[in-house]
Amino acid sequence: MKSYDWIVVGGGITGASLGYELAKKGFAVLLLERDAAMQNATRFSYGGLAYWSGTTDLTRQLCREGIERHRNLSAELDADTEFRELDLLLTIDAGTDAEKVAANYADFAIVPQLLSVAEAGELEPLLNKSAIAGALTVRHGHISPTATNKAYCQGFVRLGGTIEFAEVIGFIEEGNRISGVKTAQGIYRCENAVVCAGGWSRSLLKAAGISVGVYFTRAEILSTAPVDLKLRTLVMPALLKRFELEAESSRIEVDFLWDEPGKELLSPILDSGAIQFNDGSLRIGQLSRTLSDLNAKVDRQTSEKAIRAGIGKVLPALENLPATWHECIVAFSADQLPVVGEIRARPGLHVFSGLSNPLTIVPALAERFANWAGGEEDRAMAYAPLRYELLSPNRFA
Repeated sequence: MKSYDWIVVGGGITGASLGYELAKKGFAVLLLERDAAMQNATRFSYGGLAYWSGTTDLTRQLCREGIERHRNLSAELDADTEFRELDLLLTIDAGTDAEKVAANYADFAIVPQLLSVAEAGELEPLLNKSAIAGALTVRHGHISPTATNKAYCQGFVRLGGTIEFAEVIGFIEEGNRISGVKTAQGIYRCENAVVCAGGWSRSLLKAAGISVGVYFTRAEILSTAPVDLKLRTLVMPALLKRFELEAESSRIEVDFLWDEPGKELLSPILDSGAIQFNDGSLRIGQLSRTLSDLNAKVDRQTSEKAIRAGIGKVLPALENLPATWHECIVAFSADQLPVVGEIRARPGLHVFSGLSNPLTIVPALAERFANWAGGEEDRAMAYAPLRYELLSPNRFA
């Protein structure tokens, strides 16, 4: 049986980028992904790159490095990631104090500009101006998540990496050390395994008796075929309810509910927004739920009706477009920082998950992880003494 230096569990943007970076260092790497046709959070994301949103030295640095990587990624991977920069429009609901909302963004690396209702309408002609009290705008990066994921996978294979489609069901343990991965099809040996399974990371680690501060929401969106109308900007609400939902559902007082079947920790929330991709298709959303069951069923008709009604208030032209409803599991951490590093109690087992701003910082963070794995000192990574507790999964022990 072949043994790998690294087994990467999860083939979304985190796993694909990390596998690629590890293979660049010369490691023998196996990437394990459950679905041959992507059905993960990468597949259904907006594709936005909020490189302006760092609020600490570490997150600002990762955002800076991340956007520079994205600007050069198509050339490096020899494939078009559809990278571009466009205007982000953060809408402020009518009747809300726009100046007060704008103050919430004062600490970001690049502070968004406050627009009047008229200015917002000029920037985005499809906007319903009567629904807003103003808006914030800032330049924003954007990629095709599926094209970028495919490009990473192709680059990974060119470097000698191996991709297998198999569902991971556990780990091989020798004492307290992890020495392999179990799948429904068989087992794979390795020196190191890293879990990059997004929202599924929690259950995989739980099966190994490990609890880290990674949680998940069930996100629901609508996706259209290419359409004739033109949405100029990426539209999102300035006050994202999702962040409050994540904070409330990851409080230590309710943590036990995640391990009980059939629980809904909080009522669902809707952050009405939309983005148009280069091919003219639209992604409209987003309804988010905190359900303890990864395979919970929801009433898609009720969800679709709510998403359409929400976007209809802000962008009326989008409300009744033919669209398909989709859902996916989205990871987040208890403190909005990535969960990256080796698990102290299980040598050989690592986590690379819980990223709230994944598309932006994953390229830089994956490169730094691979640098560390290759023996290079990296003072901005979780493994350096100064930064260790900031990103390490052991901070939630």
